[in-house]
Amino acid sequence: SLKPHTVHPGDPRFAANVDHFDRLCRTVKAMRRMTLGAIGARTTAFKTVRIDELTLQRHGITMETVDLSDVFSRMKALKDSDKALKEKAAVLKNYSNWGKTPKAAFDTIARLGVVLDGLVDEMKLDAMAVRCWIEMQRQLNISCCVLLSEMNNRGIPVACEVDCGSAVTMRALRAASGTPATCLDWNNNYGDDDNKCILFHCGPVPQAMMTGKGDVVDHAILANSVGKNCSHGCNVGRIAPGPLTYGNLITEDGKMKFYLGQGAFTADPVPADFFGCAGVAEFGDLQEVLLRVGQAGHRHHTGVTMGHFAAPVREAFEKYLGYEVMAL
Repeated sequence: SLKPHTVHPGDPRFAANVDHFDRLCRTVKAMRRMTLGAIGARTTAFKTVRIDELTLQRHGITMETVDLSDVFSRMKALKDSDKALKEKAAVLKNYSNWGKTPKAAFDTIARLGVVLDGLVDEMKLDAMAVRCWIEMQRQLNISCCVLLSEMNNRGIPVACEVDCGSAVTMRALRAASGTPATCLDWNNNYGDDDNKCILFHCGPVPQAMMTGKGDVVDHAILANSVGKNCSHGCNVGRIAPGPLTYGNLITEDGKMKFYLGQGAFTADPVPADFFGCAGVAEFGDLQEVLLRVGQAGHRHHTGVTMGHFAAPVREAFEKYLGYEVMAL
């Protein structure tokens, strides 16, 4: 909140107040009216990512849906000579390291990238959640992780596994921080440290949050289901150290219920053979955080952005947008 209210303009606290208010206003503006794209149906096993469209709509968030069959049809309709396809290929080649990716998979990923960008423009989407498995692997022989990474890096919040709640949260976090956000799994312990864990996903982390370019590889987990060389597109790398703000959303009884908290990515090493894009995260009381998140019914994902901005986001949510917030 904006305290002290009476302060000399040359005082650092005045600058801090202005910064807080700016981030609060950006968050409110981003959330008061937004359009969310759900690309593909929810993966049936992931019951926790279910969301109530009517609740979203009552809070100014319109959800547009697109079937994967339409996405695949649009991909097939693209010609090799299309300017947009050539431009997308050039962007992707420069974005990550593709030495381990077959040309056919790269070309297919570029086609999907053109289609997703087209949907953003056509439907005027502010955020997106994508069904990223298992049809893409079985029918296209790709994974779309690196595309989500590149879109997030451009400031278009895109969540995995049709997790619309994470996409909405990422939109808010990105607005408050002014830098990209991502969707990560609450994952493994980190040794015996009760306040550290590994936050991870298969590769949607924007390059701005990473230590460097990623390596695009086959999906080590899904390869067990679809076979090797049928799921290239994961962007493997490591998350850069620094402060973080995290949160997520569920809809319940017509209400928008968020949790928000802060922590830090550390410089602790993640084993070289650890799959995906990962970082060690440290929290003041991780065990309490996880217990409260789980008991409140939240999903296995958390939205993350770099920096500490929970205070302006919380004030925007509670005071101006009518959301409920569990502060962690």
